[in-house]
Amino acid sequence: MGDKLRLYGFNNLTKALSFNIYDVCYAKSAREQRDYIAYIDEQYNSERLTSILTNLTDMIGARVLNIAKQDYEPQGASVAILIAESSMVPAGKTQLAHLDKSHVTVHTYPEYHPETSLATFRVDIDVATCGEITPLSTLDYLIGSFDSDIITMDYRVRGFTRDLSGKKLFMDHSVTSIQDYINPDTLRRYDAVDINVYGANLFHTKMMVKEIDLQNYLFKTDVYELPPRTRLEIMNNLRREMIEIFSGRNIY
Repeated sequence: MGDKLRLYGFNNLTKALSFNIYDVCYAKSAREQRDYIAYIDEQYNSERLTSILTNLTDMIGARVLNIAKQDYEPQGASVAILIAESSMVPAGKTQLAHLDKSHVTVHTYPEYHPETSLATFRVDIDVATCGEITPLSTLDYLIGSFDSDIITMDYRVRGFTRDLSGKKLFMDHSVTSIQDYINPDTLRRYDAVDINVYGANLFHTKMMVKEIDLQNYLFKTDVYELPPRTRLEIMNNLRREMIEIFSGRNIY
């Protein structure tokens, strides 16, 4: 089966962060919708996503053991990175079957609405670590790496470790809210809601951008090319799309 990685100490705590962003854009024709999908697909191809995730790995003090990446037809990409904590030392040649339990993955999902001319780009990132590493410190970096209109985040700590006396520890760091790990300047740009289950070490935060500058949401269109009535209609459609994604249900 090959050589294994040697563990220095053991910590059974597993920390899982699920980070999802949605970027909404208006593309007025079917052709422009396809062009937007192609544009965003190229902007966030597997190479770019790999760069983002390897930077994230450096930020949490882990090291990359293996990278698997894939671009898809007609659109989308995935990257999976197996990582090891810095306290782990390889005892010989590394084999994929005997790597640390930690990993980082990303998947992209570009799509468009058939009636409102709105295209949505969704990114899902999952970070699972064991031991002392926590991925919460990377949230500002992840938010800044994408055009994040709606963000949903889940953080869960499972398992336990022990102190030197044998007492079980089900949490080795203090967490009240995911928002505590996000820069206040970033938070001011969003409406944010928490749903936390402290007894289960389960934390959930969702955020929606407050202000919409219409020009930033138009693909290959200048806002002044549009009559006021059309601008208002697009603004309403954008806000409705964001509210439904944020709420997780069909409202309108």
